[in-house]
Amino acid sequence: MLRFNPETRVLEEEVYHYTLQDVEEPVLYREIFSYDEVPRVVFNHRIVPMNPPEHIYISDTTFRDGQQSMAPFSTKQIVDLFDLIHRLSGPKGIIRQCEFFVYTERDREAVRQCQERGYEFPEVTGWIRASRRDFQLVREMGIKETGILTSASDYHIFRKLNKKRSEAMEGYLAVVKMALEEGILPRCHLEDITRADFYGFVVPFVLELMKLADEAKVPIKVRACDTLGYGVTYPGVAMPRSVKGIIHGLRTYSGVPAEQLEWHGHNDFYRGVINATTAWLYGCGVANGTCLGIGERTGNTPIEALAIEYAALRGTTDGMDLSAVTEIADYFKTEMNHCIPANQPYVGADFNVTRAGIHADGLYKDEEIYNIFDTTAILNRPAGVAVTDKSGLSGISQWINFHYGLEGDARITKDHEGVARIREAVDKEYADGRVTQFSDAEMEKLVTELIGPIGR
Repeated sequence: MLRFNPETRVLEEEVYHYTLQDVEEPVLYREIFSYDEVPRVVFNHRIVPMNPPEHIYISDTTFRDGQQSMAPFSTKQIVDLFDLIHRLSGPKGIIRQCEFFVYTERDREAVRQCQERGYEFPEVTGWIRASRRDFQLVREMGIKETGILTSASDYHIFRKLNKKRSEAMEGYLAVVKMALEEGILPRCHLEDITRADFYGFVVPFVLELMKLADEAKVPIKVRACDTLGYGVTYPGVAMPRSVKGIIHGLRTYSGVPAEQLEWHGHNDFYRGVINATTAWLYGCGVANGTCLGIGERTGNTPIEALAIEYAALRGTTDGMDLSAVTEIADYFKTEMNHCIPANQPYVGADFNVTRAGIHADGLYKDEEIYNIFDTTAILNRPAGVAVTDKSGLSGISQWINFHYGLEGDARITKDHEGVARIREAVDKEYADGRVTQFSDAEMEKLVTELIGPIGR
């Protein structure tokens, strides 16, 4: 049977209607996930079309998944970070929602205070267990949408829940109906989708969700959760690991609208950001992440990376205040004693700092040569230079210029005799066995002693 697809604007074959395959034994894809070897990437050479939605957004789970990886956040910390995420989101609400726990009084108080902010975006949403008591708790707090765990792989259905697929599906659908009865929008989290039987369980289950959505006239949401970071974006990669295939399949075979579809990924194989942005490009309306990428094990997709990718893909920030990224990082460091890897993009102490003398010389001549973009204007993070045994005269002179904000004729060149004296002192330290870079305080002392006072 043929139908005209108004999105692709071509005639297409009516897709096969997938039904639940209620297997007796779990499908664990042992040829891919043997467990005693690195998981394999398998190809079937099937290509699906890129299909970016008209609108793409970011959602945040710092206060749910992110908080699971750290000491519990205080109410003040949650509210302060919520304010910063709101600033980053901008007037168009690019960061659409924040997901909260509601189990402790501290978390509930944080939810109340965030709601009192009155922001349209990010919207406060919940994450709960599938119990009527939890639904009641969310409803009493005025939370309109909540995440619900609906594990998708046989690893979880058979081995964790000790159920058959049909039993799991019936239980999940009952929970969704319970949410609808309570007047709460359900967001179904398809846990471990990159190890799930996509056509035998995922598609049939989501088809039933979309039927419920049509009957209730409620936009039930679906979050595709790459729980262990197995998703792969290579062309022609086979299911169940294909990010493109998962998003295309949920859109095409299960009929999930882009605005009701989210991607939630982890970074276990260094693919967190590319998997999330690929999900956007192939039809997913929302990419989920956390501040700085915090989260269980290797963490989630960083929302600051998603914000930068949004600007790169759309050619505009759409009003996002990217300087809030720097303030979020500073808050984690100073108020939460969180150690951010120095080389972490956009937020690490050294992400736009050079140590090599030849690079410092390039920065002196034109910052654009060795800086990814105008980090001062975009992130409120000026490029910098650190002094080591590799810095040479150029690195030392540039450290002085950057640190003291010297411009034009006030700049100190590498030919300055004081720079030569500082280099001699630096080289002696490393000749005597030093292995660490010079701190700003140490450099300030050398500058004062060997050049003299320099005003900021």
